[in-house]
Amino acid sequence: MSHYSNGTKPIERKKINVHTLRGRKRKQIPITMITAYDYTAARLVDQAGVDMVLVGDSLAQVVLGMDDTVSITVDEMLHHCRAVARGITGAFTVGDMPFMSYNVTKQDAIRNAGRFLKEGRMNAVKLEGGAEMAETIEAITNVGIPVVGHIGFTPQSISQLGGYRIQGKSADSAYALLQDALALEAAGCIAIVLELVPAPIAQAISDALTIPTIGIGASAGCDGQVLVFHDVLGLTIEGHRTPRFVRKYANLGETVVTAVSQYVTDVKARAYPAAEHTYPIEPDELEQFLAMTNDA
Repeated sequence: MSHYSNGTKPIERKKINVHTLRGRKRKQIPITMITAYDYTAARLVDQAGVDMVLVGDSLAQVVLGMDDTVSITVDEMLHHCRAVARGITGAFTVGDMPFMSYNVTKQDAIRNAGRFLKEGRMNAVKLEGGAEMAETIEAITNVGIPVVGHIGFTPQSISQLGGYRIQGKSADSAYALLQDALALEAAGCIAIVLELVPAPIAQAISDALTIPTIGIGASAGCDGQVLVFHDVLGLTIEGHRTPRFVRKYANLGETVVTAVSQYVTDVKARAYPAAEHTYPIEPDELEQFLAMTNDA
């Protein structure tokens, strides 16, 4: 049993599992998902009552400063998965399988997916791709590893897609997305992320599936939503473009800069640390110490 806060007092809730997520879909209760990349963030979003926590490969760009998500490795992902897992008691955790960790052979995919559960302590893995990944997903689920699919805009394929582009804008491409979603459901996915998909198409796909859809830039027609922790809190770096679909619920980036600037000012002015930030010594011990230094 874990607790989260509604702004007044902690509320108890049970650990979220696959059956919980299916129940939310059936009862039309929206599912909340957010990324987290470390222990502190995980603790905070879990206490806030988020249903699902994704250790996304966006870690590459948001935390590690890489140009894209392609370069991050399984070991780097697992390092952060373990940190997040230590901070979670209630949310359902999902680890993003990075580029080429599941694309070569089914055996590699199963082995790497297993590492996310065994070493990373995740509840499920997420991988990108449509119908072409169905056999791989089926192979992973057949050994007891829950899989979340990801279609629409798939960041690991950014070179092939030609940049950040809306997917499913034509009738043919929208129908292909629907067929991808159905194939992933048939392969055993427990949920599917829809990214950068027009609202009516996301709604149609969500209605066609019995498993939940999690939208990011895909409208409220999805069964749930996911956003990046840093985007929600306004912790973005100056000069970085915020996607249209992001709603900032705070502007902590500005708060951080202001706070640290004041710290720098106080230290340079010797206004910090003040007397209340220091530790005393008994007068007789100090006197004895000074006598010892004078004798030296």
